[in-house]
Amino acid sequence: MSSQAILAKNLKGKKIILGVCGSIAAYKSALLTRLLIRSGAEVRVCMTKSATTFVSPLTFSTLSKNKVITDISKNQDWNDHVEWGLWADLLLIAPATANSLAKMANGITDNFLTAVYLSARCPVMIAPAMDLDMWKHPSTLRNLKRLKEDGVHTINVEKGELASGLSGEGRLAEPENILNHLDIFFNQSKKLSGQKVLITAGPTQEKIDPVRYISNHSTGKMGVALAEVFAREGAEVMLVHGPLSTTLPDHPSILLFPVTTAEEMMNKCSELHSKVNLAVFAAAVSDYRLKKSSEKKLKKTGADGMSMELIQNPDIASSLGQSKTPGQIHIGFALETDNEEANAKEKLHKKNFDLIVLNSLKDKGAGFGGDTNKVSLITQNNVQKLELKSKTETAKDIVSFAYQHFIVKNK
Repeated sequence: MSSQAILAKNLKGKKIILGVCGSIAAYKSALLTRLLIRSGAEVRVCMTKSATTFVSPLTFSTLSKNKVITDISKNQDWNDHVEWGLWADLLLIAPATANSLAKMANGITDNFLTAVYLSARCPVMIAPAMDLDMWKHPSTLRNLKRLKEDGVHTINVEKGELASGLSGEGRLAEPENILNHLDIFFNQSKKLSGQKVLITAGPTQEKIDPVRYISNHSTGKMGVALAEVFAREGAEVMLVHGPLSTTLPDHPSILLFPVTTAEEMMNKCSELHSKVNLAVFAAAVSDYRLKKSSEKKLKKTGADGMSMELIQNPDIASSLGQSKTPGQIHIGFALETDNEEANAKEKLHKKNFDLIVLNSLKDKGAGFGGDTNKVSLITQNNVQKLELKSKTETAKDIVSFAYQHFIVKNK
């Protein structure tokens, strides 16, 4: 497809800083600049010194029709990075190298780009690019995790032939795909624009010893489907998830916060809860954990059995329900095997939910593992039973119900 045919309708008038790091993929940033300008955005470009060895600053200056800054120098005002950080609607770093990611994650400001990053009051989005082994290295993964926890949005790398000759993950996303991410990100016409949503998903795992744990059969598919639907409708989603058995969502408005244990999920949700309008507790959190786990693999003793002392995990939904503020909406899930509706209504009141989504394991096609679900939506005054549907369609129904019955009233 010709670059002239590609436009992003939601970028008109947006002020975007494009940070370019030292990668062979920097040549793609020139095309990206052209696409941004053609879509009506105002673009300023800053480059690391190493980036200038791949593409000339003159190229970006010509395309953006703005001066390009490559470093803090005596020819600039000392506070230019502050002015840039206040000016922008978005700071986009593409390509973002492993070196720059490390600096950003650790607050190192030895160039203009990282100084702008620390000064930016706008959202920040990164499109990484590096070789396969660098992308998979534990230090890179740690830095990416820290940046995501800091609220940085990530455009996933793509697979293909790399500059080293290897093939795999690490390629900078194509400019057209980056443009599409930005278009979705700036889409203000969706009905949930401006809403911030916390979602928990998947199981938790409670350690027994280095090779065993207590968990359940949850895959996280329902929570991921909800995250994707909320994001497509314009919400900013914070997905706190345990170890999932499904594909992670790839949407610019979904921030991922991976955890393992119930305590870790509790701590992360407590940190995020005050920032959101709506919280959905879809995770299957382990009710119990060992009072003391073993640091070594437990061996058979020759006895007929083994005794382990369990203690209760924190009830995340109940705890956050007590700190719920006026206007905040809480949605819970209940998976029941008997007295389903009565038990769900009891949880609705006990945990201060506005809506509870009831699953019954008696219903064929519902529950853990599958791609379908059959639920009932229960409020204090109403029970709405839904037909068996895909989890994506079920998620759409839940989001629509929440919008009509709660969000519209709070606007």
